[in-house]
Amino acid sequence: MLISTADKMKISYSMIFALLLCSCGGGGGGNAYNEQPNETITEPSAPTITNISAGDSALTIEFSEPSDNGGAAITGYEAICVSDSDSQTNNGSESPITVSGLTNNVVYSCSVTASNSEGTSAPSPAETATPEGTSSIPGSTAGIECEYSYAEFNSSASVNAISSSDWICDSRRRLTANGIPDHNVGSFPNPHNPNTISEQSISAVFPIEPIETETSTELGGPRGVLGYVLNGVKIDAGTAGSCNDAGTSCSLAPPMQGSWSIEALGQDSFNFGDDANHAHVQPTGSYHYHGIPEGFMTKLNKGSAMTLIAWAADGFPIYARYGYEDSMDLNSQIVIIESSYSLKSSPDANRPDISDYPMGTFTQDYEFIEGSGSKLDICNGRFGVTPEFPEGLYHYYATDTFPFLQRCVKGAL
Repeated sequence: MLISTADKMKISYSMIFALLLCSCGGGGGGNAYNEQPNETITEPSAPTITNISAGDSALTIEFSEPSDNGGAAITGYEAICVSDSDSQTNNGSESPITVSGLTNNVVYSCSVTASNSEGTSAPSPAETATPEGTSSIPGSTAGIECEYSYAEFNSSASVNAISSSDWICDSRRRLTANGIPDHNVGSFPNPHNPNTISEQSISAVFPIEPIETETSTELGGPRGVLGYVLNGVKIDAGTAGSCNDAGTSCSLAPPMQGSWSIEALGQDSFNFGDDANHAHVQPTGSYHYHGIPEGFMTKLNKGSAMTLIAWAADGFPIYARYGYEDSMDLNSQIVIIESSYSLKSSPDANRPDISDYPMGTFTQDYEFIEGSGSKLDICNGRFGVTPEFPEGLYHYYATDTFPFLQRCVKGAL
């Protein structure tokens, strides 16, 4: 077949144009003007929590998007909330995310991660919150003061030792301490208390879900330790002092001289050598409280707020001096709590003469009057709301008047 000169020229121009396209494409056959260089994709940066709302057994977490998505679209978020004994998570495609299945009145630490096609970000800075509602375990104290830990040197002249106290919670509340106070103390030994403060080996357990009973159990002295203040110092409100009926034979220590039990506080007939903390030292070297631990209260520095200071042997909390006027209203006025004990109008039969020992010298001089004072019970306790237990829980009070620190517990042991 014959090809004309004009056709030959068309074929030549087409071949030249094709060669130009191939050379510009770098041998890949593509269009160089439409191709983009490959980007490196990394994990995104962490989100930031902006707010946490408390609900019944749940926390709703609001957060901002990562400042850097790592070069790829965010595919999802995961929120996690962790307490001492629990961990719950939930996933979502955007803010907010609600984490459910939590225990009410327990403090949780929450964080959020973001993911893209390459991987997952580091967790956001953690924020704490406490779910609130009615579905918590009735009476549970889990999560309250479960991480109280202290170890510092006490340079008080009568101490000069390290004070240590560690509380943890698992299936039980557990205390390990050395019984050394963490505040200023009086002079020991002194003319009325010949004993020196020394380190103790304290290991105690308490119910984490205390159960209130209809009966009371007396504790203290040989009957067993009634409880411990958070600093690891024990509560022992009564004394081993006693007098006979005539009041002619009295002793501040064993052996017993009679059936009339001498009070450490609220009387001037006998001096037990206690300091401004209403405490002194047993022959074993055990420093212990007979009343409100004023030095520890000062150290906590909570003023007239309702203040948890101790745990009783039955697992219920002990508060000092202040509480809500209406036991079931967190918005009611904070008042000084008064016990329901009063001095008897006349002394019991066979009591030592009141001209020698005024009323209030002996434990038997007091009587419980139900419904009086702040309507505390025989163990200086009541059911009501507290800052730590807004749904209400049975709890005790250390008061400025008898029994000062309770002498019994209402919970199961």
